[in-house]
Amino acid sequence: MVEIGHFALVLAFALSLVQFAVPLAGTRMEDQRLIAVAGPSALAGFALTALAFAVLTLAYVESDFSLANVWENSHSAKPMLYKITGVWGNHEGSMLLWVLILSFFGALVAWFGKNLPASLKANVLSVQGLVGAAFLLFILATSNPFARLDPAPMEGRDLNPILQDVGLAIHPPLLYLGYVGFSICFSFAVAALIEGRIDAAWARWVRPWTLAAWIFLTGGIAMGSYWAYYELGWGGWWFWDPVENASFLPWLSGTALLHSAIVMEKRSALKIWTLLLAILTFSLSLLGTFLVRSGVLTSVHAFATDPARGLFILVILIFFIGGSLALFALRAGTLAQGGLFHPVSREGALVLNNLFLTTAAATVLTGTLYPLLVEAVTGDKISVGAPFFNLTFVPLAVPLLAAVPFGPLLAWKRGDLWAVSQRLYAALGGALAVVAIVFFLVDGAGVASALGIGLAVWLMLGALTDLATKAGAGKERAPVVLRRLKGLSRSIYGTAFAHFGLGVTVLGIVAVTSLESEHIAVMRPGDTMPVAGYTLQFEGLQPHRGPNFTEDQGRFVYSRGGVRVGEIVSSKRLYTARQMPTTEAGIATRGFSQLYVALGDATADGGIVVRAWWKPQVLLIWIGGLVMMAGGTVSLLDRRLRVGAPARRRTRPTATTAEAPAE
Repeated sequence: MVEIGHFALVLAFALSLVQFAVPLAGTRMEDQRLIAVAGPSALAGFALTALAFAVLTLAYVESDFSLANVWENSHSAKPMLYKITGVWGNHEGSMLLWVLILSFFGALVAWFGKNLPASLKANVLSVQGLVGAAFLLFILATSNPFARLDPAPMEGRDLNPILQDVGLAIHPPLLYLGYVGFSICFSFAVAALIEGRIDAAWARWVRPWTLAAWIFLTGGIAMGSYWAYYELGWGGWWFWDPVENASFLPWLSGTALLHSAIVMEKRSALKIWTLLLAILTFSLSLLGTFLVRSGVLTSVHAFATDPARGLFILVILIFFIGGSLALFALRAGTLAQGGLFHPVSREGALVLNNLFLTTAAATVLTGTLYPLLVEAVTGDKISVGAPFFNLTFVPLAVPLLAAVPFGPLLAWKRGDLWAVSQRLYAALGGALAVVAIVFFLVDGAGVASALGIGLAVWLMLGALTDLATKAGAGKERAPVVLRRLKGLSRSIYGTAFAHFGLGVTVLGIVAVTSLESEHIAVMRPGDTMPVAGYTLQFEGLQPHRGPNFTEDQGRFVYSRGGVRVGEIVSSKRLYTARQMPTTEAGIATRGFSQLYVALGDATADGGIVVRAWWKPQVLLIWIGGLVMMAGGTVSLLDRRLRVGAPARRRTRPTATTAEAPAE
């Protein structure tokens, strides 16, 4: 089976070359037989890559330690869930997952893109095949997951303990679906540049793929943030780590791309913006792949430290980014200009949105790459941490968030800013009321935290105002308003949900950043510690044995006003195969807030260092991410975005048939 998996990868590489070269030649020679090769080759390439991935998964399930990859990252005593997730918990397996998702998206275009122009579809799949061939060659040449060991060891070295968590089953696949999903947008952009033609129909085809990738990337970042929060035991949800930034960068540019594609579809404007953002977003995804796997930085998220691999990916990076930008430079002058619009309009608001998002991405990129450039030039090691990012990113994010509620309420082409402001009076009043309540009634809240929470409420109320205004609230009777709400398109609801979810996330970020409290003490059995109105009592340590680890569990009882509320269990584990210790935080949830307890080092007199945090409204950070994903999904279900299966218009037998509500 292992040899079958390896051979399937070799065949997938050969098919990727066919998928690249033959359809491209067909479009140049206008040969329909060559153009028709694109779809079947993309489907067959996906099938072969899926076969290789299934073989590697089977080797992990069966603990086949004759494979070097399985020996280095698995153990026979490891729970089955972590055997499966361990497939992508390492460099080689994660790259195979990366290519599997790449071929999956290509297969989706081949299967659902039946209404695409034949030449455009062929060029898109050709570019996708070239990307796939490059990464399959990288895997086969430097990162073969099917390399054998002879003789085969009796036992494996086990997976990195911090990766033995259910979060690993969700975080990397979601993140890669976002990262790699933007490859379709890249392929559409390059295909349009090859043909020298881009129009509103192109934007309508590319928008669902952009939206799908954005949904997955949002979920991947949110899940990664939550995994780091509870698994690493540091009490934090975001550290501006270089690899965290590497996933955040394509999210920022992908959000700008999504909004730019809307303008291009509706008004045939911002063509240059949309093409450039499609190239930039996937380029930033490739940059993230390079940072994680090149060894140029040290991070808890980094997979590999092999310079040869890093050099190979750097060549891929330069080829695709440089080649696409060179093609863009050649073709940009030939693209027809789009529709004109007034600065105060929905188009103008989306342009402003894109300017802020791309500038914010540039600041994050600068802070991430600057230490690497300094080290390469001078040899000095410096670090750029949270203070830099907070000082540069936050001043850009605040005005952008403040402007978000205005955009959906402005008219296309020319809007009335004063009229929109009047519609937002209620939202502004509610936000200001919340600012006053937080500032005067919440302990520890200063001006900045009150204004930040008010900004979050402004976003949420602005999203609700958008729905209410489009339904005619305040102008029509309640039955009419309800009927109009029911008739609104899914894309309108999706936009409102996404903006509302953004407000929820901002609320969680501001609350936990400005209002959390931290307590550190050396505790012995029976000792107590006050934490945000609760009393935390240490009950003692108890030994416990897991399937592939031993641990000392620290048990705590927390009470309020002398009344017991619940129990928290924190632990310090030792994974026996790797002899690697980890800290497992104990977390008690109270509403949207959490009491977070982590064990530190033992002291000579029999005590143990205990760190406890009160995290007010911290769960809203990730709930907001889920709401944003839901908003994107609702928009994706809008029938106007079902590019692969357009709805047929039904004939109406009589003139008296009631008309469906307009969308």
